[in-house]
Amino acid sequence: MSRSARPLTSARVLHKIKELTAPASDTTYVTNRNPRNLERLRIAYKPSGYHLEKPGRSYWHTLEINTSGRYVSADVKHFENGTILSASTSEWAIKQQLFKTNDTAAFVNLGHVLAQRCLHAGITEMTCNVEAVAGSKLEKLLQAVQASGISFQEPARLPNTQPWDAYRHEKPWEVSEQSVTSVTQNKQK
Repeated sequence: MSRSARPLTSARVLHKIKELTAPASDTTYVTNRNPRNLERLRIAYKPSGYHLEKPGRSYWHTLEINTSGRYVSADVKHFENGTILSASTSEWAIKQQLFKTNDTAAFVNLGHVLAQRCLHAGITEMTCNVEAVAGSKLEKLLQAVQASGISFQEPARLPNTQPWDAYRHEKPWEVSEQSVTSVTQNKQK
């Protein structure tokens, strides 16, 4: 029996449907496995909070530091999902490397550990509303986090452009010819 003379079966029909609806081989599909991708592109929703709130709620990630009589803990919180990652001197792996769990060395080392965990998670910017006294242990923790590559200033959210707007903001994922030439000219000066 020839191929065309065979009776139709559900398996043959399903095979033909899959063959016709399969994407072309030159088409590339991208799967976003990073839930924070829109925040990195600066187009994710950023809550503005109420204008009378202090310190405000306009952030994606914020740093919170809690000190007790014996331990210190630092948490990075997302505005929607709560605590994303944390580090504490009460953790066994950190506590074993410290002489005391609440001295200046503990604060500095906790800052380095927290910054390393943030960089592994892909968080490089966050807000920090903690006000530290100059020369205090808390200030040294914040300096250690910043020295490890974390910025305490988040980029502003891109405003929505309307079709009638005269000026359109440059998108972070696009590089225009004009911006590349201006950067090279500045470097040559």
